[in-house]
Amino acid sequence: MCRHLAWLGADSTLADLLLRRPSGLLQQSWAPRQQRHGRVNADGFGVGWYAPALRPQPARYRRAVPMWTDASFASFAEVVTSGCVLAAVRDATVGMPIEETSTAPFTHGPLLLSHNGRVSVDVLLALLAGRPDAPPPDSRCDSALLAALVWERALAGLTLADAVAEVVTTVGAKAAAREAGRAAGDAGQQSPSRLNVLVTDGRQIVATTWDDTLWYRVSSAGVLVASEPDDDAPMVRAPGGESVNEGRSTAEGQPATEGHPAAETHPGSGTDVWVEVPNHRLLVADTRKVTVSNLISQDGYSGFTT
Repeated sequence: MCRHLAWLGADSTLADLLLRRPSGLLQQSWAPRQQRHGRVNADGFGVGWYAPALRPQPARYRRAVPMWTDASFASFAEVVTSGCVLAAVRDATVGMPIEETSTAPFTHGPLLLSHNGRVSVDVLLALLAGRPDAPPPDSRCDSALLAALVWERALAGLTLADAVAEVVTTVGAKAAAREAGRAAGDAGQQSPSRLNVLVTDGRQIVATTWDDTLWYRVSSAGVLVASEPDDDAPMVRAPGGESVNEGRSTAEGQPATEGHPAAETHPGSGTDVWVEVPNHRLLVADTRKVTVSNLISQDGYSGFTT
């Protein structure tokens, strides 16, 4: 449905991060290499970046046009630098509006969010109805409603990682139940929900895998988390779909994590390689380490509040 990425590390221009990479977000807007749903991401694009010396809130630029058509963005991307960037190109879900307000990244205070996937708007609206303190969503599209749920959990005092994990597991469970009910009622084939979420507050990156692709790459300069590799550097696909640097469930079925410093050698892979994140995982990255843990335990959804 979309491709997205987040960078955290040394200052880099938007052009270097998004436009100049051999298979970067610009090329992914018309020729993604690993996209499972849709072929072209031409329904809009957006980028958010931080300038902490000027203000804590990120700047944001969104358009409801293909990235390759925006000459103005290509021009200023050469001179805008940041140590934290989140960007996305969009292939809109059928029935969702194609407009700037429906285009990632969504923002609230210091947070930026992108959603690669689809989920029932009815499920999201039902959850929002029970959370009156949620900020108004930018749009009625599924991604904007999902963002409002994350904002509400973060405002309630949860850490960013816990807020994202709770929303994704809750929405995933309720959407799965709804899809199962529709199948039992012979309501026709319903596409499964996909909930790959990417969020940053300018100091860390939080991401989920929920039935779509995600990779990360660490180097001495920082960490890049993306829907797919943006070049042909070595890729680690651990046997059985398990990531090299991931958390494993404890005997009780609760998520356990194992982190490694971002600039250190990862067991079996080394730095500056692409590492695939397995399905149903929560990734948390800062400039020191990348941690991956299970979102689902052996008993089903893990111990996040629902």
